[in-house]
Amino acid sequence: MWLWPEQQRARWAACDLRVAIALQRAVAQPMLRLVLAGASRLGDGVAWYALLLVLPFTGAPHAWQCMLQMLCVGTINLVIYRHIKRRIGRHRPFVNCPDIHACARTLDQFSFPSGHTLHAVAFALLLSYHYPAFTAPLWAFAALVAVSRVVLGLHYPSDVLASVAGGLVTAGVALWAWP
Repeated sequence: MWLWPEQQRARWAACDLRVAIALQRAVAQPMLRLVLAGASRLGDGVAWYALLLVLPFTGAPHAWQCMLQMLCVGTINLVIYRHIKRRIGRHRPFVNCPDIHACARTLDQFSFPSGHTLHAVAFALLLSYHYPAFTAPLWAFAALVAVSRVVLGLHYPSDVLASVAGGLVTAGVALWAWP
């Protein structure tokens, strides 16, 4: 396992923390924070579960295939992020830094990676592949979920960026293997 030298790792962690603090302070308006909290709450799974249940009955082309891809990718992502969270054990920013406050509830103890972002990005890619007309709102929602996780004090920016990459990879592999 390759590790960064301690000094470089500390520099990266300090930068990650500074960006997290800056983003939380930048979005101090209650109305904007409420919108982000709503996006984060929908990213808990409520919107995805509802979509999985409704999609096959819409009569849309590829509905069953898209639903099955979402189900497979969602399950794989769940296994991956739970394993990584337990293995890495990175505490959330609001635990490590008194300048950051949790503005929403957490589903688990650890920060890295962001499961909300992982699922939002993967599902946005799958859905926009099958239904290109919805690309803009899907990616806007995924971006809101990703930003909300940092602004609400629940994740570091690197948690979210790693999850964006992971979501793109898992959904991309699913589309490559089963277009």
